[in-house]
Amino acid sequence: MVDHEAGGADKAGGVNKAGGVNKAEEARELERALRRAVRGEVSFDAASRALMTMDASNYRRVPAGVVAPYDADDVAAALAVCRERAVPVVARGGGTSIAGQATGVGVVLDFTRHMRSIVSLDPDARTAVVQPGVILDDLRAAAGAYGLTFGPDPSTHSRCTLGGMIGNNSCGSHSVAWGTTADNVRELDVVTYGGERLRAGRGLDGLPPRLREGLRALVDANLAPLRTGFPELPRRISGYALDALLPEKGADVARALTGSEGTLGVLTEATVRLVDAPAARALTVLGYPDESAAAEAAHTLLPHGPLTVEGMAADLVAGATGLPKGGAWLFVEVGGETPDEARARAEALARAAADATTDHTVVADPAGQRALWRIREDASGTATRLRLPGRADGSEAWPGWEDCAVPPARLGAYLRDFRALMGRYGLRGTPYGHFGDGCIHVRIDFDLLTDAGIRVFRAFSTDLADLVVAHGGSLSGEHGDGLARAELLPKMYGDDMVRLFSRFKDLWDPAGGLNPGALARPQRMEENLRFAVLPSRPVDVEFGYPHDNGDFSAAVRRCVGVAKCRDESVSGASVMCPSYRATGEEQHSTRGRARLLHEMLAGEVVRDGWRSEEVHGALDLCLSCKGCRSDCPVGVDMATYKAEFLHHHYEGRVRPAAHYSMGWLPLWLRAGAALRAAPVLNGLSGVAPLAALAKRAGGIAPERDIPELAPEPFTRWWRRRVRRGDVGAVRGVRGVRGRTVVLWPDTFTNYLSPSVGRSAVAVLEAAGLRVVVPPKPVCCGLTWVSTGQLDRARSVMRRTLDVMAPALDAGLPVVGLEPSCTAALRTDLPELLGPADPQAAQAARLADAVTTFAQALEDHAPDWQPPKADDRPVVGQTHCHQHAVLGDAAERRLRARAGLTGELSGGCCGLAGNFGFEQGHYDVSVACAEEQLLPSVRAADPAAEVLADGFSCRTQLEQLAGRRARHLAEVLAERLP
Repeated sequence: MVDHEAGGADKAGGVNKAGGVNKAEEARELERALRRAVRGEVSFDAASRALMTMDASNYRRVPAGVVAPYDADDVAAALAVCRERAVPVVARGGGTSIAGQATGVGVVLDFTRHMRSIVSLDPDARTAVVQPGVILDDLRAAAGAYGLTFGPDPSTHSRCTLGGMIGNNSCGSHSVAWGTTADNVRELDVVTYGGERLRAGRGLDGLPPRLREGLRALVDANLAPLRTGFPELPRRISGYALDALLPEKGADVARALTGSEGTLGVLTEATVRLVDAPAARALTVLGYPDESAAAEAAHTLLPHGPLTVEGMAADLVAGATGLPKGGAWLFVEVGGETPDEARARAEALARAAADATTDHTVVADPAGQRALWRIREDASGTATRLRLPGRADGSEAWPGWEDCAVPPARLGAYLRDFRALMGRYGLRGTPYGHFGDGCIHVRIDFDLLTDAGIRVFRAFSTDLADLVVAHGGSLSGEHGDGLARAELLPKMYGDDMVRLFSRFKDLWDPAGGLNPGALARPQRMEENLRFAVLPSRPVDVEFGYPHDNGDFSAAVRRCVGVAKCRDESVSGASVMCPSYRATGEEQHSTRGRARLLHEMLAGEVVRDGWRSEEVHGALDLCLSCKGCRSDCPVGVDMATYKAEFLHHHYEGRVRPAAHYSMGWLPLWLRAGAALRAAPVLNGLSGVAPLAALAKRAGGIAPERDIPELAPEPFTRWWRRRVRRGDVGAVRGVRGVRGRTVVLWPDTFTNYLSPSVGRSAVAVLEAAGLRVVVPPKPVCCGLTWVSTGQLDRARSVMRRTLDVMAPALDAGLPVVGLEPSCTAALRTDLPELLGPADPQAAQAARLADAVTTFAQALEDHAPDWQPPKADDRPVVGQTHCHQHAVLGDAAERRLRARAGLTGELSGGCCGLAGNFGFEQGHYDVSVACAEEQLLPSVRAADPAAEVLADGFSCRTQLEQLAGRRARHLAEVLAERLP
């Protein structure tokens, strides 16, 4: 028998003794047996196990190993091996569960690698047959070709799997129209831990005799409690759906299995219902004075037949644009056969609700709707950082009571009581969610790091369970009970019903091998919290981590696992996470890297600390694009974490050659310019054997061409210009006043693309601005930062601040041309020097002073009209650092004023500074470029202007597409009179 309380891991890499494996040799034998039995991947290495220790919950359980089954036969074979050895098994999809049910000891079955096919789709029957690893958005896209969709759509729709949705009985924002996943499941193919393979649908006849007779006996003996013991509400997800087995409900076994959290059987295939997708949609956003008013109004809108009724208050969406006047809002979506019909229905609904609202807006264009929905969908991440008085970046908040549900008509009263209960415990949170279904999401600022805080967590949870039940609600309204709430199920159902749950579990899984500790015979809610293994004191680090109070552990804790970084299709201007989309490997996602860093700090699975090769291997393919800094809902900054790790990893050791060749690039380029060696070096790089030797010595990918050095650096041109009197002879900038800007001569512009600098001077001066250039070499330190040479980066930054002191004293704006360097001045400079550095104040001043080329024109020459380009189309890519740190709104406006039409692509070019030049990175670099940038350029009008403000982007386009791209400054300068 497998102990139902199993929930730990020993240092040897296996589950505890009760779980069946406790010695390293037994774990190795288990691995060997699985490799013999299955065709899919079997991974027992530290990195693979570390990646599966957590989902999106507060919990952590260490598996013995991971199996990625190739098909249903693999599932059965893996279960047979585990059953023989009494090893627990946990089925896992996208790992976005927030109650801990996607974590586990023993063996994790990862369905996201192979079993992700849409087996068939029947538009006439409106059904689809899918494997458990199918991503929801992939099914929706396939069904969309026939005007159909899968109704349930949680906010993680771009990365959650159908198997996980069925395991949790997921819902999403459209459940008021199309119900929960259980409402949309027809048949399930399942393998039990005991090895039985069955198809569950309506009726018991198709089940193996043991199950058929056992279920019939259980139902017949308990008809009264099954008919009266389950609350009637749209979002009752908690517990097992035993009432679905009642004869008057057709003994719907598939529905009873849905929401069982992988504790009864392992899903291998599902037949699901599809519904008509409205041809057009419109969104009515209704403003209300406060959250209670919005909650009271939500259920009154249901007679109008909305597709969604979502609610949120100002404390969640402070600063969001496009919302009508109010302190809380309802997002109400309606459909129609045409855009006009959808808009008319939306306006009619707004009129009907007008007596209770403060204001409203109707959004009919798809782009506007997507922008507003993004606010709601990112809430599962943004709600983890509360905006609290006295805290610039808010306080950490956690799931655990994420999705309680009450009857919709009671939502207003429940929310008032809920807020009052939080107040009594001194807790805070920002409720939002599915108001039309009475389901509330909230993350609460529990202190889960101390014993006292955990006691408060338990006491509050117990009281809240009582409150939910008093309002006739369900402890879980969407995400399941898992490890977080299952212990409290007796409060909702009573002891007798919970004993029936255990009997139901034992019928399906008498050995207790599937997901022990979840749902039936649960662990205590405070066991296996993921924070317990982290260091109790701050780790000694180099960056200041100002948004996490200087605590690297807190920075790593930012990743709560919602996995937006696992979105496999980049859309719009988003960037995160290019390396994951290129490889499809969890360890190359932002979440995967954060998990490995978490385990590095824990020291249990990943044991070598900063010297860890597992962490190094995952971070090696991080492009340091900083996309996660803006695209991750909680602002994980993996580029900074990577620089921090590399600093410690190589401290006192010889580094890779690329760190010396490209990390020290500013020094080598400056030396080459001082020697006036550009013609010689360019000539030598054109000799294939010499170039190959140089690339090998420098750790540069052999597929790459070495960029040519400019014959005349920008700063030499500038000094020559000053000497001949074309500009004032500015030796420094002290005392300079008025419409003067400092042009930052970054390394790439100065030595590799000086035409960008010359063009920028021409445009800025044409706009009436006076341009000055620092009198001595300056550098942002980026190349040293990106290679983790932080001591050297800090020295470079301090010298730069000394040179820039007169400009900063004069209050002059500093114009950056290279987005990566500009972003480094804005963020890396102040964050690396930190608040305790003697030059911290200067670093902050420079960060505040730096601006992009377009921003400088907009702010300091607002009346200047750029030369017109006669509506010339543009193609290219917004630099990832521009997107993540600087923003590109000013660039968009400048292009529009100049008559340059069209949008630039999102994503990352894949070169990303030193990344794409390093040996071993070429294929990933090309894959990133092929995602958006190269296809958009190939498909563009031949007359289109190819724009790329970043040197890396221009280089990638030239080397991979044979197209010359230009900086916006060059395009404008060309058209000056």
